[in-house]
Parts: sequence; C-alpha cells; structure tokens
Amino acid sequence: MSRDHVQSAERAVGADVADPPADDRLADGAPSDAAQVPAPGDVGAASVPGSAEAPFLELLARGASADAYEQPVLIARAEGRPAREITALEAAKLFALRVRSELEGRRRREAELSALFETAHDLAGLRDLDAVLQAIVQRARSLLGTDVAYLSLNDPARGDTYMRVTEGSVAARFQQLRLGMGEGLGGLVAQTARPYVTDDYFKDARFQHTLPIDAGVRDEGLVAILGVPLMLGPQVIGVLFAADRRARVFEREQIALLGSFAALAAAAIDTANLLTETRSALADLERANEIIRDRSGVIERASDVHDRLAELVLRGGGVHDVAAAVSGVLGGAVEFREATAAPAGALEASRADGHAVRHADDWIAAVAAGGELLGVLVLRGHPGLDPVDQRTLERAAMVTSLLLLAQRSAAEAEQRVRGELLDDLLDARDRDPRLLRERASRLRADLDATHVVLAARLDGRAADADQEAAARRRLWSAASHLAATRHGLAAARDGGTVLLLPLEPGDRASEVARRTARHLGTAVHESVTVGASAPVEDLATHPDAVAAAYEEGRRCLDALRLLGRSGDGAAAEDFGFLGLLLAGDRDIAGFVARTIGQVVAYDERRGTELVRTLDAFFASGMSPARTKDALHVHVNTVAQRLERVGRLLGADWQSPARVLEIQLALRLHQLSGAGPR
Repeated sequence: MSRDHVQSAERAVGADVADPPADDRLADGAPSDAAQVPAPGDVGAASVPGSAEAPFLELLARGASADAYEQPVLIARAEGRPAREITALEAAKLFALRVRSELEGRRRREAELSALFETAHDLAGLRDLDAVLQAIVQRARSLLGTDVAYLSLNDPARGDTYMRVTEGSVAARFQQLRLGMGEGLGGLVAQTARPYVTDDYFKDARFQHTLPIDAGVRDEGLVAILGVPLMLGPQVIGVLFAADRRARVFEREQIALLGSFAALAAAAIDTANLLTETRSALADLERANEIIRDRSGVIERASDVHDRLAELVLRGGGVHDVAAAVSGVLGGAVEFREATAAPAGALEASRADGHAVRHADDWIAAVAAGGELLGVLVLRGHPGLDPVDQRTLERAAMVTSLLLLAQRSAAEAEQRVRGELLDDLLDARDRDPRLLRERASRLRADLDATHVVLAARLDGRAADADQEAAARRRLWSAASHLAATRHGLAAARDGGTVLLLPLEPGDRASEVARRTARHLGTAVHESVTVGASAPVEDLATHPDAVAAAYEEGRRCLDALRLLGRSGDGAAAEDFGFLGLLLAGDRDIAGFVARTIGQVVAYDERRGTELVRTLDAFFASGMSPARTKDALHVHVNTVAQRLERVGRLLGADWQSPARVLEIQLALRLHQLSGAGPR
C-alpha cells in the first residue's frame, strides 16, 4: 500500500472518530446499539472494537503485508454481513494500517539508528579507514535499498574528485572514474556543497555531462542517483552516493539518512587523518627520544668537541677546520677526503648504517646528506676507538655534511643571482642603470669595468637526453664558479653557457676565450668551445651592448666549430678580415688598428711615409724597383722603409695570408680618409 493511501486512510479514520453518524445516536441521548458491548461472536455489533479489530490485530502480530488487510472486509462482504459491521471493519482496517505504518516507520528508524550507532561504534574503534568507509557504504546501500552505493573523495592537487569505495558496482570503468568540479552529479555536489538527486541521470540537464563520466554511469547501468557532500567544517572533502538502476524518487528521510552517513564518513576520514598525524608525531617523538637516549651517555665526554664545532660553524669555518678540531679531541689525525679516496666497502657500510666503521687501523665516517655521498672523515691509526669517541667522529661527519650543504646552497644561490642579473642584461634592456650597478656590487662585480662576453658550449654528443642535461648542468656549474672567482656573471642559455668576465689591463679577448675553454674543459672533463666578443664598456648605461656582444661571441663559436677548431677559444680579432663579418658592430677601425696600427702610429710619431710606401709596394706588384719609381725615391730608401715595416708588423708580414689582410686594412684606412690618396 502506498504512503498516499495510508495517509488518506488516516484522514478517513480521523473523520469517523470525530463525527459519528447521526443515525447512531438516540433522540433522548441514550447510546444506540452501536455503543453497546455485544456478546462474543456477535458480528453484527459494528461499534464493538473487539469483534471488528480482532482479525487486524492478528495481522499486525504476524507482520502481514498491506494487501492482507483487505481480506477480513472482503470475507464479511462475501458472507453478506450487515453494512454497519462492514463499516466497522473498514474503520478497524484503516486503524490497523495506520498502526502498521507507524510500526514500520519505527522499525525503519530503529534500523537506521542502529546502523548509525554501529557505524559510530566502528568509528570510535577506528583501526582501518578503508574498512570503516566500506561499512558506511554497505549500510547506506542496505538501508536505502539501492542497487549501488559509493563514496568519492576530493583531490586538491588535481582539482577533481575520485572514487574511493564502491558497493554493488560491477563496472571497472565506473569504479575508476574521476570527476572534475562541476562535472556530473558528483562534481556538482562537490562544487556546491549541497545534496543533489536525479530521478533519471541522462535526462537531467542541471549538471555537466562528459563523455568519460556518462560512459562509466552507462556501464554501471545507473538511472536514479542521490549524492550528499562529505563536509569537514565548511570544506567539502568528498561525496557519498546511493544509486539505482531504475527510475526512483528518493524521499526526504532517505536524503537525511544518507547525509547522516556522510557526516560519519567525514568524521572517520578526519579521525583517520588525525590518527595518522598523531602516529607520525609519536614516531618522530620516539626517534627524538632515541636520539636523546643515545646522546645522553656521551654529552659530558663530547662537550669539548661540541663547543669547538659550534664555534667553527658560527665563524664560518670549513671542513678541514672541523677535521682539525676533532683531531685535537680524539688525539689522532682526522682528515677530510673525497669519497673516491676512501675504501669503497667501509665507506658504503658507514653510509648505510650512519655510523663510523673500522677499516684496518683506521675509522671511516661517511659524510652524507639525503642519500648523497659528499665525502668521508678518516681517523688514521687509532684502532682502539671507544664508543664515545666513535660518536664524536660521527657527529663531526654530520657537521661536515651540514657545512658542505650550506656552502653548496650559498654557492647555488649566488650562481642563480648572478645568472638572473646576466639574464636581465641580455633580455631586459630598459633596466635602471643604478639598480643594475647595485645588484652587481652585491655580487662583487663592476659593470663600469671593461668586459668580454663569452659563449661556451660542449662539443661532445650525449648518449641520451638525461646525460646531455647533466653535462649542461656541469658546464653551467663550472662557468658559474669561474665567474664568481673572476667577479663576473654566468647564465645558462641556448643549450650552453654565457659568461661576462672583466678584461684585465693588457689582456685580449682572444686570450680570455682560450683560457676559458681550457678551464671549462678541464672542469667538466669534456671538450668545450668558447667564442668571445670584442671588449664592451659601460654595461649599466648601455645594457643592449651585452646582447650584441653575446651574438658576436656566438658567431665566433659557430665559426670555430665550422673550421674544425672545437675545444678551442677565439674572438673576432683572431679571424683576421673574417672578424669583420663576425663582429657585431663591424669594427673597421679596430681591424685597421690591429693589422697596420703600429705602422700608422710610427708615421704619426716620426712623420715618415711607411703607409704610403706599403701602398705603393703592393700597387707595384711587391717590386722594390717599381716602388721607387712610383715614390721617386732611391731603391735603398724603399728597402729601408720595408725593413722598418717588417720590424713593426712581424717577419711574416709578406706571407699570403698577412698580405691579404694588410692590403684590406690599407684600403679601409684610405677609404676612411686617414690614409694617402
């Protein structure tokens, strides 16, 4: 019997009780026959509860179905009993159905409360979060009488919600669904923190349908779905669902019941998280207590070394200072060595268990951090080391690792800052010169000094991408170290490294390039090619010069590799007249000065005509006799002048390569208006 039927029956019964029929009353007010108590078995006494209600009490007692309550009335009608008796039976039937409905409601609420109590009891004795969540889902499915129940949790990292527990599900794709916020009914519940119910999922347009979610729901065959949020305070952490494979209307009581289970599930998750955090904290405390217990026995003996190590750390001491301090306390020679210089077996054993290990007459203490081996402390010639001194050596190794990590972190931070400044000089050309100078000053770099920009790149090919990335990192690290020691800057760029190094007085860009190529190649154990720019000045005021110089350095680098000079270093000045093509600003005056500058300067100082003589010499086919006719001087004068040129330009000035450059320099000198016409 439906709920509406029962409610209408209740209304009918209420009307009978409130207003009995007029023909049941006597005129003088005395009760009618309907009010008299009939004799047992008198079925004609319709007002007597005992006779009318007896069959229904039996039905109530044995928990009969609602349809069975029609039988007494049908039998009475079939037997032709009086209308008043049938009316009484109808009234008793309605009362009985009302009582049955109330009893069913009480039993249902009792079952719900019992399930909630059992779930709360499980939560109180929580040991396994998955087991508690599974029990919640199972009970929700059982009480709501649905085909499927499931629970999803939000993933803050991915911004979606995923299936955690399912009950009654048969589709693998459905069990692995992930719902974005606002996608599907569950995504809508997770996003809005409100319960949602749909009688027919695929016909409901209130939420966003997506192909993966709809495919999973279709695989599972779900039609009606109810979802309620799992709340921790104002935060939604997941959704609890109940679903049927047929159309169904979920009532308010069922929505409220599922909400109660959702609250218990949220409490279970919160409790489990708190337990995990508590256990973790307890584990940390246990480890701390263990460390304290281990150290308590050696505090007095190790107080001296503690004081010394603390003083070293505070005043910025190095690893060798730590070794020296421990040597004084232990009465033996303690050395810091690279990991490759220690016995491999003893070193690995020390790193594995975190304690110093004896090797012959020595003690080995690994200097490690986060699984990385940084070096080793070796106590030589001291085989009889007691536990207190052993712990002292181990503590010294730990302090050494901290110092090394601190030095590395400081170096990496400085390298990053240097790289950022150089990146700004290369890319952000509208920077404030004052701020650039201040940033450079903090790095002990002077942007007002003359610098050279170098482009460096590894020549070898790596076996795979990981090895290539590791090689580039080594190159960048070596370049950064070189830049820091030279008060310059370095940054990773274009698959290689760019350096900005100050140019010392009397130094040349080509010499800096060659030294840098050798230094970096030695540091990374690979061939490194370096191209250098011409000297650049006033970088803070003209930061765009850095970008132009870098492009010039890259062209020199590419030229070296094309010419088969990989692993070498050079600047535009090393390529002769080709340097004009490689230089970023086409430094004609610089080329002329490098090629015949000493001859021009000699003429200016002495008032001689060596430049004019050179020009005539080449115009006469390098014939002294024809040259003297062109100049109208004696042939000995020509010879003396050419001898002077040789002393100024070098003995090989008449070699084919030099002749070509000298003639080009003479022509450019003449075109500039400074030479003879």
